[in-house]
Amino acid sequence: MLAVKGVYKDGKVIIKEEIKTDKPVNVVVTFLDEVKAPEKKKVNINNFSFKIAEELLESYKGSLSDAIIEERRSAV
Repeated sequence: MLAVKGVYKDGKVIIKEEIKTDKPVNVVVTFLDEVKAPEKKKVNINNFSFKIAEELLESYKGSLSDAIIEERRSAV
């Protein structure tokens, strides 16, 4: 494991040191200063409607199941 310093600005992480690697590597970014994470939108189960969801997804061309599985895998 390697620790390097950098700065987060305008949606990008800028690393202050040159890192040499031949392949992509996973990283973990820890914010050392106090910052507020954006609030996650939550579904209000009392207002949920399969009919409305169906209408919203009418023009969706991909697989909703595959999109949900990929989203959950990336969250792990």
